[in-house]
Amino acid sequence: MVADETHAGPDKDRDAETPRPTSDSAPAARQESVWDYPRPPRLEPFSGPITVELGGEVVAATREAWRVLETSHPPTYYLPRGAFVPGALRAASGQSWCEWKGQASYFDLVAGDVVAAKAAWTYPNPTPGFAPLAGAVAVMAAKVDRCTVNGETVVPQPGGFYGGWITSWVTGPFKGVPGSAGW
Repeated sequence: MVADETHAGPDKDRDAETPRPTSDSAPAARQESVWDYPRPPRLEPFSGPITVELGGEVVAATREAWRVLETSHPPTYYLPRGAFVPGALRAASGQSWCEWKGQASYFDLVAGDVVAAKAAWTYPNPTPGFAPLAGAVAVMAAKVDRCTVNGETVVPQPGGFYGGWITSWVTGPFKGVPGSAGW
């Protein structure tokens, strides 16, 4: 299973007694609640500045990307491969399967002597509904120094398994916290 926005199997944090929430509160104007996102997830284009920093260097920057929106998950952003500086993506071992997007492959992110192991993933041949993601790359914010969207530093989705990026305009609660595996 790729460390991204979907998770269909059991999880060590599973707590059958924790009910699935609907929202912390109603989102304010210009905010999105992850509980309004669909399942199966939706793919949508995103326009705005996005950066990824590692080892004190910007290793990726773009103004055009894709985001995947799924119930209970903050958006996962997929950047064009060309957004990454030469040498920043190094193929890593392992593959995983997403029920919605298909088979994923991993990358280490590299900046000089700094290596973030399996910090990124891609779908080389995604399912038809996610075809625009072919070759695009998502990054685990928790494994790099900093990721930004529209100039705002993102907060990694909790739990270390999923790849969502939390910003001030997205409200939870978010899957990944202890007890949320059954949501």
